[in-house]
Amino acid sequence: MAAENGSLAYLVAALRSLLFYAVYGVSVCLHSVVMLLVSPFVDYPRRYSLLISWNRFVVQWARIACGIRYEVQGLENLPSGGCVVVANHQSSWETIFLATLFPQVCILLKRELLSIPFFGWALRLLRPIAIDRDNPRAALKQLVEQGAARLGQGNSVLVFPEGTRVESGQAIRFTRGAAQLAIRAGANILCVAHDAGKCWPGRRLIKFPGTIRVAISPPLSSADREAAALTREAQAWIEARLREFAAAA
Repeated sequence: MAAENGSLAYLVAALRSLLFYAVYGVSVCLHSVVMLLVSPFVDYPRRYSLLISWNRFVVQWARIACGIRYEVQGLENLPSGGCVVVANHQSSWETIFLATLFPQVCILLKRELLSIPFFGWALRLLRPIAIDRDNPRAALKQLVEQGAARLGQGNSVLVFPEGTRVESGQAIRFTRGAAQLAIRAGANILCVAHDAGKCWPGRRLIKFPGTIRVAISPPLSSADREAAALTREAQAWIEARLREFAAAA
């Protein structure tokens, strides 16, 4: 009986995921076309707000179609200005959701994403930092230089320092790029921990109902810090929250 219930739950999740992606795909195309037509006539803050309306829609549509909810701890830590946002990376959910939390967040991403029809075309309008992951030295230089410029314009910069998606429950290892950017720009780091992979697994189509937990740290100052030590502090904070999430599951 348990096996039958498990198979039925999986089938229902698969059907709900199919419905989710049907609407998701149409919404990407329509929203991207509208934004490409509108963007030349609006300034960047207004353009960003219009673009992120799609992110908000997807988060709510995932709740309706797939039963994926979320709860956030530490909203009082959100800054009024720009900062370096450091988050663990488990799925696409956090890349969509975090853009709705921070005003005018610029994301570090692999440049191949910008070539995806419709989605990548609209993504360019958000002024991301698009790097070549096969050239780490050039990518780090680009992150520090362009990231400092974005922070100077009042934007936040979102970095996933693992460099790629990591399965829920696996060990994480951070690179130092985000810390180096924060030190260069004199900006604070804000850590974000989440367990989105349990509901929206990376590299898999089927999504599962549940509540994603998100925690936001108090700001970590980069003043008089070394990149290695600041990176360790950020990683330790996120790892501690992930352990708490796992223990409460």
